[in-house]
Parts: sequence; C-alpha cells; structure tokens
Amino acid sequence: MLSRMLAYFVNNLQVIEKLAESRPIRRAAQLTAYALTKAQIVGRDTSERVMRSQTLRQVRQEASRAEQRNQQQQRRGDGCNENQKISKSKTVFIHSVHSFLYEGYEKNE
Repeated sequence: MLSRMLAYFVNNLQVIEKLAESRPIRRAAQLTAYALTKAQIVGRDTSERVMRSQTLRQVRQEASRAEQRNQQQQRRGDGCNENQKISKSKTVFIHSVHSFLYEGYEKNE
C-alpha cells in the first residue's frame, strides 16, 4: 500500500513541481551545487600545486633510477634470485617515494 502511494506521488507531475518549488528542495539543490563547485575548485587547485611542485616528475625519475639499479644488479648477478631482486627494488622505490612525498610536501607548503 505504501509503495503504491509513493509511486503515485513520484509519478505525479504536479506533486513533483510543487516539491521542486518548495524552499527546502531549492535550498538542498543550492547546497549541492555549492559543494560540487567547491570540490572542483579544491581538486583543481590541488592538482595544480602537485604539478608545480614537480612531484610527478620526481616520482617518475625515481622509478627510472630504481629500474636502472635493478638492471645493473641483474647484469652483475648479485647472487640473488629474480624475486629477491624485484622485491629489493620495490622496497627501495617505495621508501624513496614515501620519503620524497612527505618531506617534499612539507617543503612546498
């Protein structure tokens, strides 16, 4: 019974128009639009700040260096199996990126 009544009101154009014209619904729409606009501005500002701080470029450079170190270790044959070499490179890379992000972020603020 309740679902039928709700379906009737939702499908009734006059009820929907009256709700749309009501102050609470208009205010909710305004607040939603404000929140979305504010989130877009904050996201844009954050992405611009990240690009200005060269974080992305430095992360790519560090990844390239880690890959080069991994290749050099493979050529030398450090006595480790392949999985250990990859694990070691990943660990070095993760620590380097982690320290850069936290230390670099504090410097750029």
